[in-house]
Amino acid sequence: MEVHQCVSFLLVTSDQVLLETRTMDKASDPGMIAIPGGHMETDETQKQTLARELEEELGIRALNSQYLCSLYHPTSELQLLHYYVIFEWHGEIQSLEAESVNWYPIGNAPVAVEADRLALKEYQRLAAVLGKFSDC
Repeated sequence: MEVHQCVSFLLVTSDQVLLETRTMDKASDPGMIAIPGGHMETDETQKQTLARELEEELGIRALNSQYLCSLYHPTSELQLLHYYVIFEWHGEIQSLEAESVNWYPIGNAPVAVEADRLALKEYQRLAAVLGKFSDC
C-alpha cells in the first residue's frame, strides 16, 4: 500500500489547541474534528508543506515551529502524519478550507482521529516532562 506523507499542525495558546471541523466533501475524514494539515507535494520538505498548508488552510505564517512526532493514519489511504507545534504566528486565523476552526482545551479536545489523540497526548507528555514544550 502506498504511504501518503502529510503535515499536521497544532496551534497552541495557553492550554488550548486549534482544531478544524472538516467539510463533508473531503475524501479523508469528512465531517470529523481534527488537527489541521495536508498532503506533501512531490519534492516538498515537511517545513515547506507546513508553510504552504498554514497559508492555504488558515491564512497565517508560523513565526516558529517545533517537530513533535510522526504517526500513521489509515483512512481512505494510508497517511503518515508529521506533527508540528506552533506557538506564535503572523496573521489573523481564518477557516479557508474547513467548515470551521475552533479552540479547544488540549486535555479533552474532541478529535475523532486516533493519530490526533496520540499526538495531543505526546504533546502533553513532553510538556509535563520538559516543564514547557518549546524549540530545542
